[in-house]
Amino acid sequence: MRLVGLLAASLLGALTFGAGWAKADVLITVDKTTQRMSVSVDGQPRYAWTVSTGKAGYETPVGTFGPLRLVKDHASKEWDNSPMPHSIFFTHRGHAIHGSNATRSLGRTASHGCVRLAPAHAAKLFALVRNEGMRNTKIVIRGDEPRKLSARTVKRSRPKARDAEPLSGADYSSRQPQRTEARRPAPAYRYGSALNTRAIFDWR
Repeated sequence: MRLVGLLAASLLGALTFGAGWAKADVLITVDKTTQRMSVSVDGQPRYAWTVSTGKAGYETPVGTFGPLRLVKDHASKEWDNSPMPHSIFFTHRGHAIHGSNATRSLGRTASHGCVRLAPAHAAKLFALVRNEGMRNTKIVIRGDEPRKLSARTVKRSRPKARDAEPLSGADYSSRQPQRTEARRPAPAYRYGSALNTRAIFDWR
């Protein structure tokens, strides 16, 4: 019986060691310029999702991070208890990757510094990091938040009328009405007083 117990313990230890050794490396890359996230496992692409990063004044930090803690159900005390389901915190200042119901804002900057995902995507990422381990997960955030073009910039970018390609002679004559110059009637003769000479005035 003692031998059987030793064999069982050895087998359990081997399985535990093998499970720890089999943990995969997870790489989460967030590109703020394109507002996209890509997730790879052991170098193989797994997911590609649209995100929302920090808006002006609340930019998401750039760099390489590791998960600090996982919180399945979290609410932001700083922002009116806003729900942050499946949060993966990666800075000590409270930045996290988490789910958001504001799915219409995905694809553009909208958060207060966090990285927002659709709720279903956040749940998948949370489960992946939890299963593979925080030590085996790396988060890389790069790029700059895209800036919206101002109305003045858009107006300046539009081509001016003189830059437009002119029509050919045939097309131009067919599309433009022919204009005839209106001529004023010739003025009547005007006689001088003393010399009795005529002067013709052209009013065209």
